[in-house]
Order: sequence, then structure tokens, then C-alpha cells
Amino acid sequence: MDDQDDPGTLASARTSESASAEAPRDQGGRAAPAAKKAKKAKKKKSFWRELLTIVVAAATLTLVVKAFVVQVYRIPSASMENTLLIGDRVLVNKLIYHFRGIARGDIVVFSGQDSWGPPAAPPSSDPVLRLFDDVLSDIGLHSSQTYYIKRVIGLPGDTVACCTDFKVTVNGVPLNETSYIYPGNTPSAFSFKTKVPAGYVWVMGDHRGDSEDSRYHPNEPGGGAVPENEVVGRAFLVIWPPSQFRDLPIPSTFTQAALHSVAAHPVAGSAGAAGVIGAPLLLLRRRIRRRRDA
Repeated sequence: MDDQDDPGTLASARTSESASAEAPRDQGGRAAPAAKKAKKAKKKKSFWRELLTIVVAAATLTLVVKAFVVQVYRIPSASMENTLLIGDRVLVNKLIYHFRGIARGDIVVFSGQDSWGPPAAPPSSDPVLRLFDDVLSDIGLHSSQTYYIKRVIGLPGDTVACCTDFKVTVNGVPLNETSYIYPGNTPSAFSFKTKVPAGYVWVMGDHRGDSEDSRYHPNEPGGGAVPENEVVGRAFLVIWPPSQFRDLPIPSTFTQAALHSVAAHPVAGSAGAAGVIGAPLLLLRRRIRRRRDA
């Protein structure tokens, strides 16, 4: 075949010859030190570019998960002892209430806005700072509100009262709370009876003697109950310290048939989004237990 019939081959050969002529070589035909340095610098630059991409992607994924899926909260007080101790870290599922309603027995994190307070700080007068705060707030990375963690006892329309035979009742059905209230505590140090307004939930701490919960806010909007739309999510797993690592299921007393035959509220355990998100961690916990028992 004639050289002119294969222009691609000719172009390639000429380019190769040109490159060979231009690239400095030593007597042994090896690339000169300058060429080696340039190649090494290019590889190093590529490494740092890839590393930066990985870091940015990981940070973005973390922000998305924290803002919309799960978030870690630290327990600041003794109001939920012995279920949750001071310093414990819990995972809160922010998605679950998009798939089911709030259930009695759920441990929830909620904002004190429009209920217990204190009210959120006024927005900044600086429009740039105000916009920045709004963006961080929208993605769940900043908030001027105060958050609480308690157990849901009553749902909208429920009548919650104490004490009948030294027990809290929901719609006249007594709760057996011995599995979660603090040892030695009574269900309540004083009597009360309330009907939970529509759009609100009645919450109480497991350490009844050290919890300023719905009982102590009768003059607040909702009569002490918390707006459903201020509930951030459901605490479903203790992840720190390792000695406390465990799930947070709904106590069996809230699954009584009598309780659910009185009011038509949805009953749900730890399935759904919480089950999907927490499944790998719970499987790890079971494996650790098996190894200990072996």
C-alpha cells in the first residue's frame, strides 16, 4: 500500500518521530530528569484532584444524610433515665413520619418552638447573614431553636390521665410502665387529666421525678402537648457509648389490643424507614452478642 493511501498511519508516525526528537534523552536512551519530574508532578496533581473529589463527595453525602435522613443527638439531661443516660448519643430517623404517623411509645426529638419554648432568636438584621442562616437551617445544619427528647404517651384525641390504681391511663386503658420508667418513680407525682388537641402529642420523660414534660406546661399552647409538625423524628438506636449500644423499641404496653380498640390510631413498631436504616447496625449488635456467648 502507498504511504499516501494511509494518512492516519503517516500522521501517527510523524508525531512519534517529532516527540522522540523533542524529548531530551540521556546517553542510554532514557528520559532526561526534567521529563521525569514533569511526569511525576502530573501524577501528583492527579492524585490530589482525585482526593479532593472524594472528600467533597463524602462531605456532600454526609450533609444530605444529616439534613434529611438521620441525625445524631446527644442526651443532655436525666429526664429519660434509665432508658437514655446523660451523654448518650442516639440516632434519630427524620424520614419515618413521612411513611407512618407518630405512635404511642415512640421516643421523639422535637423543637420547643410554638409550645414549651424558649422562642427562637430573632433573625439577623444583616440580609446576608440572614440568608446564610436560612440556608443552613433548611438543610438541618443550624438552628436557633431548643430541642427536647421525650416518650409519646398520647396521640391527638386521646384522653391521658393519672392516676388510676397508681397508673397512667390512655382513654381509660392503664399502662404498665415498669419496663421503662425510672426505678422507684411513680407514674406521676400529681394527678392530671387532659384531652390531647388535634395536631398535638402528649409526651413524658421516663424519669418522671426529673422530667419537666407535658404535665408541667398546662398554660402553653396545646395545654402542654407538643405540635406534631415540630417533631423532628424518632430516636431508634443508641450508638454511644458502646456499652449502651441498642435499639429503642416501642414498649409492649402500647400494643395492648384494648388501647387500640378505643381509638383508631395507626400502630407501628420499629419497621419502615427506621428498620431499613438501622438494620445493619442491629445485625452487628447481634453478631457481637453471639461472639460473647460463644
